[in-house]
Amino acid sequence: MERGGTVYIMTNKYHTVFYVGVTSELIYRVVQHRDKLYPKSFTARYNVSKLVYFEHHDSIAGAIAREKFLKGKRRAYKVSLIESMNPEWNDLGDDVLQW
Repeated sequence: MERGGTVYIMTNKYHTVFYVGVTSELIYRVVQHRDKLYPKSFTARYNVSKLVYFEHHDSIAGAIAREKFLKGKRRAYKVSLIESMNPEWNDLGDDVLQW
């Protein structure tokens, strides 16, 4: 049985930088970004620690395909996607960490 995966979008405090990623463990991944586990990574260098969007997929392959699709889209598309789920741009990571 395949595990599934989650596609997520994170941003910085001022919403000037987006990071689109995929994971099978969203809670763990959010903690990694917030704690800057990899100090030389893109998310650590640009202080990307605010989870603003996520969507779950039944297969990791489906999640990876969706991640690639989103990475190819323009910023305006990602903004509209985020605002469809999270119009206030709240940090959803706080909610995810309480699961």
